[in-house]
Amino acid sequence: MIEISVILPIFNEAPHLNELYTELRAHLLELKSSFEIILVSDGSTDGSNELIRQIASNDDSVIGVILSRNFGHQAALMAGIEKSQGGYVITMDADFQHPVSEIHRMIQAANDGVDIVNMVRVGKAQGGSFKQLASIFFYRTMNRMGEVKIEAAAADFRLMNRKAVDAFLSLKEKDRFTRGLVSWIGFNQISLEYIAAPRKSGNTKYPFRKMLSFAGSGFFSFSSKPLRIAFYLGILISLLGVIYSIYAITQYFLGNTIPGWTSLMIVMLLLGGIQLLSLGIIGEYIARIFNEVKNRPVYHVQDEYQKDS
Repeated sequence: MIEISVILPIFNEAPHLNELYTELRAHLLELKSSFEIILVSDGSTDGSNELIRQIASNDDSVIGVILSRNFGHQAALMAGIEKSQGGYVITMDADFQHPVSEIHRMIQAANDGVDIVNMVRVGKAQGGSFKQLASIFFYRTMNRMGEVKIEAAAADFRLMNRKAVDAFLSLKEKDRFTRGLVSWIGFNQISLEYIAAPRKSGNTKYPFRKMLSFAGSGFFSFSSKPLRIAFYLGILISLLGVIYSIYAITQYFLGNTIPGWTSLMIVMLLLGGIQLLSLGIIGEYIARIFNEVKNRPVYHVQDEYQKDS
């Protein structure tokens, strides 16, 4: 039986992939436990696929999974977790920002009876103060309006035991927000702090556009409050409209009415903006319902590599 599975989603990490594999394997050997390393290429185009094939062909503890296109980081995580067999399953990024040396602490906590060990970054996020402020704003909003609580600066760097993994895999939704799903399943969870190292090479795989999409997936998957806000906002505007209508009728009979282009435009723009905002919120939920109804797989595997026994 495999004791530890380590999953690495990979998107164009060829320049340092061999170095990461060597360091990770050396650390796992020091633990003196049986292990497997699952390398999941999420549509890489820089030679990462060939490196994964070479590594997997020469090491029977490595499984290489090549997805047919770029399905996204969350889908790649799901592919690796579904493939894993270990009693402990560890997910981490392949850019060296999740230190391999922290695995020992994670396993030690799991051996003490913890089901899920979440690693929380301390220090500034890569990308500058804007990215850090955006992250703080998202998690504060999420924790106030969402169904689950997620610690700020949380990452997809965690350990789950097999019991927690089985519960996680039982959730079949298509728009996956792993941090929220892990929080939702419960179990005995703790958070450990780590200091993120700088990337070895390349740029972040989460530019602003992807950050916004990722935040939307988490927010709309775990909170129905935007729908309620739109409803209450509609009630408030309707009440104000009734009050203004009474005022306008009163002024008409008193003979005090004058042409009011400015007030008319303000009212029209305000109501139009609220209506479009409400429709946009409803559209986000309908889009997610549409994805679930289509029932397409979260990812598709093109190739799989493993050394022949």
